[in-house]
Amino acid sequence: MNNRAGAILWNLRQFSTLVPTSRTIRLYPLGFSRPKVVYSNWDPRNLLLSDFGNGVQSSVRHLFQDALIFKSGDNFQTKGIGTEIVLTVDRPLCPRRLSFDSKHSLDSDDALKKAAFHHKASSEDVLTRETKPAPVSNKKLSEECSSLSDVLDKFSERPTFPSSNYFSAMWIIAKRMSDDQKRVEKQLMFNHPAFNQLCEQMMRESKIMHYDHLLFSLHAMVKLGIPQNTLLVQTLLRVVQERINECDEKCLSVLSAILEAMEPCKNVDVLRAGLRILADQRVWKIERVFTLQALIRCVGKDAPIALKRKLEMKALRELDRFSDLNSQHMFEALAAMNHRSVVLLDECSKVVIGNIHGCPFKVLISILQSCRDLRYHNLDLFKGIADYVAATVDIWKLKQVIFLLILFENLGFRHADLMDAFMKKVIADPASLNMKSIICILHVYSSLNHFYKCQTSEFQEVMANSLTGYLHNISSENLLSAVCSFCLMNHFPTALINPLLQKDVIKELLIPGMMSAHGRGRSDESNAHKLRILAACLKLDIPCHKAIDFDLPPRPSTTSYPNVKVADALSSLLGEGYFSKDIQLPHNYHIDFEVRMDINRSQVLPFSDAVTSAADIQRVAVLCVPRSTYCLDLAHPRGFLAMKLRHLKIMGFHVILVHNWEVERLEKKDVITFLKTKLYSTEAFLTADINLQSTC
Repeated sequence: MNNRAGAILWNLRQFSTLVPTSRTIRLYPLGFSRPKVVYSNWDPRNLLLSDFGNGVQSSVRHLFQDALIFKSGDNFQTKGIGTEIVLTVDRPLCPRRLSFDSKHSLDSDDALKKAAFHHKASSEDVLTRETKPAPVSNKKLSEECSSLSDVLDKFSERPTFPSSNYFSAMWIIAKRMSDDQKRVEKQLMFNHPAFNQLCEQMMRESKIMHYDHLLFSLHAMVKLGIPQNTLLVQTLLRVVQERINECDEKCLSVLSAILEAMEPCKNVDVLRAGLRILADQRVWKIERVFTLQALIRCVGKDAPIALKRKLEMKALRELDRFSDLNSQHMFEALAAMNHRSVVLLDECSKVVIGNIHGCPFKVLISILQSCRDLRYHNLDLFKGIADYVAATVDIWKLKQVIFLLILFENLGFRHADLMDAFMKKVIADPASLNMKSIICILHVYSSLNHFYKCQTSEFQEVMANSLTGYLHNISSENLLSAVCSFCLMNHFPTALINPLLQKDVIKELLIPGMMSAHGRGRSDESNAHKLRILAACLKLDIPCHKAIDFDLPPRPSTTSYPNVKVADALSSLLGEGYFSKDIQLPHNYHIDFEVRMDINRSQVLPFSDAVTSAADIQRVAVLCVPRSTYCLDLAHPRGFLAMKLRHLKIMGFHVILVHNWEVERLEKKDVITFLKTKLYSTEAFLTADINLQSTC
């Protein structure tokens, strides 16, 4: 007992030697209203912290070494401690133990508290208490304020800690605004006199506020459009880097969203690398699927393949916990990471198909875009989406259906019912189409080679007439694209073709380095290719049309590699000299093999025989075609192949199509049997099996 009392007395003596008896100081917890010094019978000018002995000054600096912001006078200070700080030992700002002498630490925290309270009570009658402003939550701020400027007004009246609440509140308010209102409010925010002060305070607070508050404020700044190259954003990025080990699962989600929304720069790249390390270390401990998907989106396409596979395995483990929303968003997440997990995508596709009526338009678009980027082709998924849109086509806006059709065309998917329903809608209301919509629709229908019974001609006429009304303001390149689409569809509106036949227009289209209509770089070679298609169609499909010399540049030379299996099979079946390979035809057409037969196709003729009349032979073209020349179901040829088949027939050929992907699976003897059947059988010719745009 005596030892305990002695210890308390010793502590009091040590305390009294460090704190002058003529004054009492209280150190307020970090706040941003000015903490005031209160005193009884001493001169306030003597209250400067610099008047203290080295012992108390060094101890206070040690105690608040993490506190970077204190207010002195009217300005914030970023170095040292303000001169108007008052000390109280019963409310420390950090968990460090208060120690004035390293050799004689206090034996008991209780003893120190009792001594402090006793000393405080002795001066209670002369102390004037003043409370700091209570922190205001971002939720309360967003409810009380109706604009971004209102939030800044609140801050200027009485700022509170943490300042992150003000940025979060402004972002919450901005989300409720229209785009036009948001743009105006952001400009007013930047011009507000308190905005710079809030930014400065945020930078000073960044090292001491809670890590999640720091991330939420940075996220709000990015969403509010504060430029990424500003000192404020770059400072916060650096602080986030330094404190990244404080990340919990919630912070990982927010940090992932921040990095996903920011442009690459040095600090962003470093922070993304740190996030990848955290993801690699903590992936198996993640509990929320939302956090996992945020990480997958954020790690980037250049993430190590080992990390991508680890995240994929974690997602596969959590499949049973996937909600419908999780399954829908998994496509976008994998596309952002550029990782095609067929198993994972297949399982998510089943969920999407089962809940297709609950998918918003934006989600359907995102799924199709992700499938395109990942080169993931799931016919069941595409058919489920197309069936749903076709059944509800009347409730969709025209622009929405066109957007879906463009994505289906990119994927090579042709859904006859949807395209038929949309064709009827266009025929019924052509006035609803603008020039851009017409060009997109023509491209989709010509590329997928889609025709709808007797309404095809009516559809083509409606589209041609609608586009003719825009001739006064359509660019030459857009007009060429539209005419090329009509050529693929075997329709030739002279009102649209004639303007393209002018020499000055052709010269303009062939200018080297010409920018495309969409500003996507060089388009002279693309235009030359379309002009070659137009020239071939004018000579072959419209023989009565006046010949036009387009004077086109030569086609770039390409190295062709005839299918080796097919060449060996033809050699074994026919013998050398009975077929030719790698033939270049007029109008820039190329065929892999040519076989000459008698008119009844019962006998193969050698190329060395002199034939007096071309009517005595039948030329057979063998085309080895890849998957890309067909729609996704591999049963319907796309536009360019259909046009080539049409033109080869006009040039006197019978065509045999050999599918490269099927030949690869066959043995040589099976390839021989296939070619023999196609060459000598009347059912072998493609014209009987392929819809070459017949009319009613």
